[in-house]
Amino acid sequence: MGSPAFSVPALRALVAAGHEVAVVYAQPPKPAGRGQKETKCPVHQAADELGLPVRTPKRLRGNDEELAVFQGLHLDAAVVAAYGLILPQDFLDAPKRGCLNIHASLLPRWRGAGPIQAAIAAGDAETGITIMQMEAGLDTGPMLRRAALPIGRHDTSADLHDALAEMGGKLILRELAEPSEPVAQNEVLACYAPKLSREDARLNFLLPAAELERRIRAFYPWPGSLALLGDMVVKILAAEVVEGEGVPGEILDDKFTIACGEGALRPTRLQRAGKAAMSTAEFLRGFTLPEGARFY
Repeated sequence: MGSPAFSVPALRALVAAGHEVAVVYAQPPKPAGRGQKETKCPVHQAADELGLPVRTPKRLRGNDEELAVFQGLHLDAAVVAAYGLILPQDFLDAPKRGCLNIHASLLPRWRGAGPIQAAIAAGDAETGITIMQMEAGLDTGPMLRRAALPIGRHDTSADLHDALAEMGGKLILRELAEPSEPVAQNEVLACYAPKLSREDARLNFLLPAAELERRIRAFYPWPGSLALLGDMVVKILAAEVVEGEGVPGEILDDKFTIACGEGALRPTRLQRAGKAAMSTAEFLRGFTLPEGARFY
């Protein structure tokens, strides 16, 4: 049970290891691209390639017909990875070993929908994968296995996403082969990573430069990090923390150094609306900074 690209390595790992995949559950096809063509999610596409049956219910809660189908599969276990729908208790109880979730954090830290981004933005030294026995609460179930992954100084969410997706596929195979004793999560250490939206992309230069630099890495590639320079929207794709001070948002020099609430930020890759991504040097060759220019 999964939908985005993060879930695909686990599905492929299960098939490659010889597990019998009775069915794949994924989010229904949605309009995408300029033509708004109905497009299958990555897990649905992978399942088609593997010749596996796919079910795409819009909801599970109160869906008695789907519950009957699910119970009729007589499953040993359900593997869940970023599926996108809440599983009611009847679904959780149907498989003999229950539903096993591949979660992209070291629980109980960063429960919720955006754990990879949250770990980078917070400056965590490491993240990882937790295999969890699902229960009704949001990522509150007992832990079965965990594996850690260091967060590098320049790692983005895209970097960690791919590494964690592969790690999740390997870890779920180990758990299915050698079931672990469940360990309850420490509620005192629990924290949440809410689902991100486009509104989270807007940079606030009142914040310290170090925090902004982490957010830029955390929110790459989505929802991104952007600011207004006059009436121009500029995406900052990568940046470094440098010395400097001034009015937050003020451009301090011809190297595009931006004053922050503490310290300064120097973008290294930028993108204007409708343009290709480019280095700061390339950006400045085709653009003259007005005197007193300031980001908002």
